[in-house]
Amino acid sequence: MANINDFTDTEIWTVESTLRERWGNDHSIELQYADAEIRLHPGDRETTECPVMLWSYDGCNYVIFKTGQQKYRAQFFYRGYQQYGTGVHEYDDIGDCLISLLQVQADHDRDQKMEEEKGPQRVRGQAIE
Repeated sequence: MANINDFTDTEIWTVESTLRERWGNDHSIELQYADAEIRLHPGDRETTECPVMLWSYDGCNYVIFKTGQQKYRAQFFYRGYQQYGTGVHEYDDIGDCLISLLQVQADHDRDQKMEEEKGPQRVRGQAIE
């Protein structure tokens, strides 16, 4: 089983700085740390324990998995069944990983708000969901 080191001070600083830049100093974002067991490769039968950095903001939860030295994955979710990734399997830079995560979530949020504003479409008097 691979031994993956915890997040470094530099990685933590990068995330904290980027979140302050994104949401400003007025919003207190508390980073939490945990471990998760994930499959590092799609064909793996065994899981590997990886350090995880997570936080919540405005009803959304964000997660960055450290999957190796300078290897990261990210996702955001609202509820357990509403999980979204960035479309990139793995990043080699935590800053790129985080920026992609924030951008994909912002795009998703914008798309959801646009759908809500449109409301259900009507065809011959019936609402289409």
